Amino acid sequence: MRHTRQPGMPYPRLPLPDGEEDLRAFQRWLEAAIPMVEALGITHMSQANGALTWQLALTPNLNDKGTGFGGALTAQTTLQGWCWVTLWLRQQGRAQDVVVAEADQRFLAPVTRDYRLICTPSHPEGPVQLADKLNERGKGSIELTHQLYCGDALCLEAHGRYAVLPNA
Repeated sequence: MRHTRQPGMPYPRLPLPDGEEDLRAFQRWLEAAIPMVEALGITHMSQANGALTWQLALTPNLNDKGTGFGGALTAQTTLQGWCWVTLWLRQQGRAQDVVVAEADQRFLAPVTRDYRLICTPSHPEGPVQLADKLNERGKGSIELTHQLYCGDALCLEAHGRYAVLPNA
């Protein structure tokens, strides 16, 4: 369901899942909630073992040299981290807002073909610590790591800290 977006008007939340998350439905909601998402070339999302993995098409993210545009890749890592935290919260039965607090990236090699982007907690204890903070204070943050691969080659590594805001 598409809504006309207006600045300053929040997009309606996706209802919390009753059981396992439908990542296709989540992606459709995401494309409607954040208009630029549809242009980012996400072809598939999956979750396993605490990781959120995206398959992405290079073509919509080309730069003038015919390789991946750094700004698009940076936007993808930031969005993926936001999605990781949002999906994690949804699994916990929580509907809270998430924002990026800090982000950085290192470009290691040109992105020359379709690629995959993997997001995981930077520290194994991160999700447990976030859950504890949310239960104690209603807010918290988590550090995530993103790795972008073309085949077996690591082309980009990014880190971000994502904050979960208290309910209004």
